[in-house]
Amino acid sequence: MRSALIYLVLLAAGIAGILWIAQVGGAVEIRVGDAEVLVGLPVALLLLAVLFLLLHLLLVFFSALRRLPGRMRDRRAARRRGEGDAALTRALVALAAGTPDAARIEVKRARKGLGDTPQTLLLAAEAERLAGREEAATEVFRQLAAMPDARFLGLRGLLRQAIQREDWPAAQRLAREAEAAQPGAAWLRQERETLALRMRDWREALTLAPPGAGQAALALAAAGQEPDVTRAAELERQGFAADPAFAPVALAHARRLKEGGSPRRAKAVLEQAWTAQPHPDLALDYLHDDVDALARMKSAEMLVKGSPRHAESRLLVGRAALEAGLTGRARQELDALVASGHADRRAFLALSDLEEAEHGETPEGRAAQARWLRQAATAAPEPRWRCASCGTDQEQWAPVCPKCQAVGTINWASPQTLPATVG
Repeated sequence: MRSALIYLVLLAAGIAGILWIAQVGGAVEIRVGDAEVLVGLPVALLLLAVLFLLLHLLLVFFSALRRLPGRMRDRRAARRRGEGDAALTRALVALAAGTPDAARIEVKRARKGLGDTPQTLLLAAEAERLAGREEAATEVFRQLAAMPDARFLGLRGLLRQAIQREDWPAAQRLAREAEAAQPGAAWLRQERETLALRMRDWREALTLAPPGAGQAALALAAAGQEPDVTRAAELERQGFAADPAFAPVALAHARRLKEGGSPRRAKAVLEQAWTAQPHPDLALDYLHDDVDALARMKSAEMLVKGSPRHAESRLLVGRAALEAGLTGRARQELDALVASGHADRRAFLALSDLEEAEHGETPEGRAAQARWLRQAATAAPEPRWRCASCGTDQEQWAPVCPKCQAVGTINWASPQTLPATVG
């Protein structure tokens, strides 16, 4: 309604202006050479308006003519984009259906219509891989990797190919480049950790590993590869702090402290490790410098004070008491161990030795010895280091099984409680 009123006002103003000009009168004289034309003012204004309109129409025509090639190009480009989008959709369907030949054809059409965009290149690479053309796929992935905004996609494709052909050094290098292109990708962090373990790069595996008990083993393995003594000692300290219950890293840390002139701190480390998880190797190092049997007995009691009722603690004190001639104390510890139900073969053999120490070569002593030896024959075997992958017993812990080359599968446990696999 408002627009209509505005138009009416403008129309009335225009008509009023025309009438005013007509009333004013006057003429416009046009002289060309000797010719002279006299035109009334209203007619002259009308001719001027017509001339302006014709000039405007002429300019519009030439402008449209000049833009015509660009419009035709835009139409052709829009048509190609439409065809490319349709081909892209058909290529996705072909890849999902597992028809590589159809996928390659449609990808070519999509690239013709859309050009080499990250989307078309990624589909082209996947189509080549599906068709078994790994070299062609590699070239396309390299094209992707050369694009700043699609570098991660190309590197991920190249990384998958390197893993597939088990080229671990190349895979590790590509994983690092991909991490630089897309920091913080969880999938990539897991891949890098797996590659570091395969490459036996314990330092990088430790850096990438999530917090947990596994860090102690990785820290110890990394310390074994570290040429710098100071850095190796720091890695051992770090591993012990991560998991005091892991006996190998506790032993390495304690030995490093002892070699550095800190025997008391070394013993404190062994005591802390024993409290966390008793292990016979800890006792061997702790009692190593005690030559006298009574001194060894006192040291054993000092070591186990944090967990005196543990089976390993009772066995250690019982054996130390037996060696020191304290048969009463030895029987107290060994009987308590048997009564707990956690005694293994070592406890029954120790009781057999105790009977010999108490009764000698008497009929009573021989009968008691035979009884304990029969129980030792059927008792659970002592814990040991064993590879959970191939089942081979090992003299000591190692990050890699010497026989089957499995990583992280050597555990300390009784044979019947060893896990079948390592997570």
